[in-house]
Amino acid sequence: MHDTVVLNIVGLTRSLIGPHTPRLKKFLDANGSAPLREPFPAVTCTSQAVMLTGKRPGENGVVGNGWYFKDHAEVGFWKQNNGLIQGEKVYEKLKREQPGFTCAKLFWWYNMYADVDWSVTPRPQYPADGRKIFDVYTHPQSLRDDLVKDLGPFPFFQFWGPASGIKSSEWIAASAKWTYAKHKPTLSLVYLPHLDYGLQKFGPGAPEMEGELAAIDRVAGDLIEYFQGKKVRVLVVSEYGISRVTRFAHPNRILRRAGFLEIRRSLTWEMLDAGASAAFAVSDHQICHVYVKDKKRVPEVAALFAKEPGTRAVLVGDAIEKAGLKHERSGDLILMAQPDNWYTYYYWDDDALAPDFARCVDIHRKPGYDPVELFLDPKQKAVKLKMAFTLLKKILGFRYYMDVIPLMPELVKGSHGTPSENPEESPLAISDASGIRERLAAVTGKLPMEAVHDLIEAHVLEG
Repeated sequence: MHDTVVLNIVGLTRSLIGPHTPRLKKFLDANGSAPLREPFPAVTCTSQAVMLTGKRPGENGVVGNGWYFKDHAEVGFWKQNNGLIQGEKVYEKLKREQPGFTCAKLFWWYNMYADVDWSVTPRPQYPADGRKIFDVYTHPQSLRDDLVKDLGPFPFFQFWGPASGIKSSEWIAASAKWTYAKHKPTLSLVYLPHLDYGLQKFGPGAPEMEGELAAIDRVAGDLIEYFQGKKVRVLVVSEYGISRVTRFAHPNRILRRAGFLEIRRSLTWEMLDAGASAAFAVSDHQICHVYVKDKKRVPEVAALFAKEPGTRAVLVGDAIEKAGLKHERSGDLILMAQPDNWYTYYYWDDDALAPDFARCVDIHRKPGYDPVELFLDPKQKAVKLKMAFTLLKKILGFRYYMDVIPLMPELVKGSHGTPSENPEESPLAISDASGIRERLAAVTGKLPMEAVHDLIEAHVLEG
């Protein structure tokens, strides 16, 4: 077996590799590469599950970053249980077939209870008094204390939210080096999210992206050189390309105005009542699962969106199966946005009635993905001073309410989920393993993302 590291550089495409990424360009030019054909939807959890199982989302069950959990009558996003991925993962197959194989899974999603030897993933602690204490979950448990002792606490505020930045990817990269130096796993799966933040905040081609590209080039380039110096094979992959967006749509507001949505008043705000709704939408970047209680009304609901501006397609019935998304977790119809459009989760018509969590970074309570969490509210005066004061309350052990997120979807400049037609703007795979790089270089068109499963296996076993 050959030690292998898989670097998942989120959002990386060939079009982004150039003068601001000299180390990644050097790695690209010296090795074999091929654009990847994204799954639908082209989002984090789905793409990762496809890579690890070699199966489409209709087979592995990961139909988005979240979906409607029908037995709970609740929408759930960013769950962590590895058992949610249906089907055997590549590291499970290698462990079953290859005595002595070991794996480290570092910040790839569905990390908890994965059949790996070492794992690290973000996982806050929630005391009974309402506080939220940032932390990581590790396996084995002792790994957490050892990592924090040597690397310092994981910079949770830089992993997601308005302060997200390169520090979180730096810490993850350092944890990958640390884990290899201590344990030498056969396979290291390493997730580097940094590029994703800037592309959603500023959009592809924005002047601000020059610094963002240089930052991830430094971190990823250093990691590549480290592992190559240890004679470890390197496979770089990415999950999707990000397109510039100039508009947005509110599927739940459309359903509400048509009489399908049920709203429950809670204290002074409104809550989506998914279980009582005749139809509701679960938005996830540029795709949207729409769940309809009475299946006879699916054509009626589909007609609401068929001519909606910004909609690329409304998938129903056989079209869902053809897209590889036929699964009990999927919506009864699925919206696909045009490349310049994205979908919000907003269901209220009056911002004064928006739920309290709408103005917070709260990835689990919102019934849909919210990229506006990357921004501070420009309408609030001295918002950074307010944040500092709130953080002081947190440090002192008081309960706090960090309501600094705007309700301004127009701030978002980049999104993904709709597969790209342009290979230069698609995710890609780059390999430095002899034989495999030649195989990638010979690819015409796009390589299905399902093939990454076999690429990982080949890196470990071949040659």
